[in-house]
Amino acid sequence: MRLVPTVCPRDCYDTCFLLAEVRGGRVARVLGDSTSRVTRGFTCARGAADHLRLYRNRVLYPHLREGRKPGMRFRRISWDEALDVVSEKLSEAIEERGSGAVLHIDYAGNMGLLTQYFPLRLWNFIGSASTDYSICSNSGHEALALHYGLSYGAEPEELAGAKLAVFWGFNAAVSAPHLWALALESRRSGGLIVAVDPRRSETCARSDLWVAPRPGSDVALAYGVIYWLVKEGFVDEGFVEKWTVGYDRLLREAEKWAPERVQRVTGVPGDVVRKLARLYGERKPSVTLIGFGMQKSVVGAEAVRAVALIPALLGIHRGFYYSNSRGWLVDLEYISGLRFWKPSRIVSQVGVADLIDRGEFAFIFVYNMNPLLTLPAQEVLRRGLLRKDVFVVVYETHWTETAEYADLVLPAPTYLEKDDVVVSYSHGYVRLSKRAVEPLGESLEEYKFMFLLAGRLGIKDRRLLEDPWSVLEKALENAFVDGDFGDLLKGKVLKLRSRSRSEYQTPSGKIELWSSVAEERGIYPLPQQADVGGDGFVLLNSATPKYTHTQFREVYGETPAVIHLNPMDAEKLGVGEGDLVVVYNDYGEVLLKAFPSVDVPEGVVWTPRQLKGLDGTPLNALFPTSVQEIGGGPVFNSVRVWVRRAR
Repeated sequence: MRLVPTVCPRDCYDTCFLLAEVRGGRVARVLGDSTSRVTRGFTCARGAADHLRLYRNRVLYPHLREGRKPGMRFRRISWDEALDVVSEKLSEAIEERGSGAVLHIDYAGNMGLLTQYFPLRLWNFIGSASTDYSICSNSGHEALALHYGLSYGAEPEELAGAKLAVFWGFNAAVSAPHLWALALESRRSGGLIVAVDPRRSETCARSDLWVAPRPGSDVALAYGVIYWLVKEGFVDEGFVEKWTVGYDRLLREAEKWAPERVQRVTGVPGDVVRKLARLYGERKPSVTLIGFGMQKSVVGAEAVRAVALIPALLGIHRGFYYSNSRGWLVDLEYISGLRFWKPSRIVSQVGVADLIDRGEFAFIFVYNMNPLLTLPAQEVLRRGLLRKDVFVVVYETHWTETAEYADLVLPAPTYLEKDDVVVSYSHGYVRLSKRAVEPLGESLEEYKFMFLLAGRLGIKDRRLLEDPWSVLEKALENAFVDGDFGDLLKGKVLKLRSRSRSEYQTPSGKIELWSSVAEERGIYPLPQQADVGGDGFVLLNSATPKYTHTQFREVYGETPAVIHLNPMDAEKLGVGEGDLVVVYNDYGEVLLKAFPSVDVPEGVVWTPRQLKGLDGTPLNALFPTSVQEIGGGPVFNSVRVWVRRAR
């Protein structure tokens, strides 16, 4: 038996240090590793099941389609044949329609630097089209950038010493259990935890105060808090004078949000808003953690802007946490090749289904993502991928819904089968993620595939063919506080260097409460509360403990096809526990099992995200390709649906 130190690379805040227990050449268990100061020796239900997922439902060999799409009728082929097919179809697409007719669709199924970023070198070299990576967090990043320059902020360790932790639209007990554990540690030292969420989530249930605004009314709530911070003298006037611009204009806006108006818009009682403001004013230091889910709505970016201004008034440099990925000094442009080459065009990731359906691409390469469950407008996307004039390659670890629409499926290794370096978007601790077992079947590391395909295409550019570990060494040259790349390769845990918390990359060099960049772009310089009323139910969807997006269904089965609604709404609809209901709108309909729950307010329904209905229809069939003005993000958590009993 041996224990192999590795790192979970999934799209998760925590980026756990793990130990893979290897017995007889197989991974027998995956354990938490206490080496990390943040993840500290325990892991979640997903990480603990990785030894099972490693061996289930795997793509082990290249497969070429034999039957019609959609479906799983393939024949196994050799890598030589697969490379011939890819190079032929890719060359044909470029020759006949140009590099803009080639599209790579990818995201963060594995966030290792050699897995997620390095393979982009080939696609950037040939100038293929790229998405804007807007499906998850981009609107929040861009919203924060309007006022702060970049979106980085507090680091997780600060939670342990905070006197107040506010989880705003952030169900950390499920989505970031190690950050949640740090908040609980602060409580043992007298700290308080507040959760702001329309639904009584797992985090809300365990917090000291739950504030439940109507979905989409967070701007009004933030202004309500600011109103009381001003009225009760909690604003740090010296800090505001030195480090911000536009306070007078913010003040005039906040004055419009008297308690009666805030309560009318948000549904939050006036005394609760005032209590939240007093907690902010009296309990310093505080950390406000802003969830990705909150900004996935038509008013999401505005909400992030508004909430992030609260810490500035309290005299805290970047006293929010959203994501720290833009604060680290890692040269991702060098790793991905964007330093040398650019995509021929960048298209909306949220709206890519429309472009595919219109036939704008002749060759599509999908990796590190399962878009046939995760992108909106599923009916449109599936229709587009059935076109006879597009060739689809899926490079995957496991058989997925996307493979059902592929012409060629290629086998990729999981993180337990390769060496890599993973950088967290919350904490700054990095160590080498080591291979625990040899790649299963003929699964091939992404950069090796890239080199082989470049050879088939006759590409000899030295920059493209640079040794990947040499690339990482250069990209991480000035990235660490306490060591260098050589130390990392020897197994040392290093801490990333971050940009200064008091550095603001705005035109003024200060926190711009009134954003000059927004003004130049034609966006109102202060956060604005939009009217979020409408018919039907607001559909909220979020993560559940056993799944990372669409991963781990091999272990835990399909994501539960359920919908939770308030008992009052259920009674009006004549719906009881376990009844089958059709959830529908103009974009599609999904068959789900209903469960009345007092955790969901009236007028709102909640489902686990990215599920498949009992009829096989993806939940994301209900979501449009419309995007937010700021950052181009999706509007998932503001879509309205109707519910009827299934016949």
